[in-house]
Amino acid sequence: MRKFAIAILALASLGSAAGPKFNAKQELERPADYRNWVFLTSGLGMAYGPSAREMATPPFDNVFVEPKAHAEFLKSGHWPEGTTFVLELRRSLTGQSINKTGRSQGDVVAMEVAVKDSKRFSGGWGYFEFANGVASKAAFPATADCYSCHKENTAVDNTFVQFYPTLLEVARAKGVLKAAYLQTEQAAKK
Repeated sequence: MRKFAIAILALASLGSAAGPKFNAKQELERPADYRNWVFLTSGLGMAYGPSAREMATPPFDNVFVEPKAHAEFLKSGHWPEGTTFVLELRRSLTGQSINKTGRSQGDVVAMEVAVKDSKRFSGGWGYFEFANGVASKAAFPATADCYSCHKENTAVDNTFVQFYPTLLEVARAKGVLKAAYLQTEQAAKK
């Protein structure tokens, strides 16, 4: 019974993160515990930031969201203030160990982070990219391509829910999919 209580306390602490942390220069501190967050999906060659474009072989990307934001999305279909996503980019490897045909994930080469904070960012979201070893980073300027891409191409509130199968079902059930996304989806079916 004691092990069960400890496990519950550990899970509760995962969901009690204080949200994104910024230093005195208003730079986002690199999320240290994101691998304990909710894993949403993995893709191959889907990353489109500067680090991904510099890689000869398409990277894997793994998407994580902090637990409290995930729980709120499941309830309401909306991302609360402070929501933080991490897109972890990993090298794509072949010929590792006994693997002869497929690809496996290698070392982390970069991390992209999105933070919802309407008071801090004029469009409601800020976007960051961390190279390996970088402890804090300023948000990309509002003129960066990531802002217009997220505004124009996402399914729910500047997030690519269309690539997160379990959350896409939630968004559809809650009726929160953007009209522009629904039009794109209908056009693709024709």
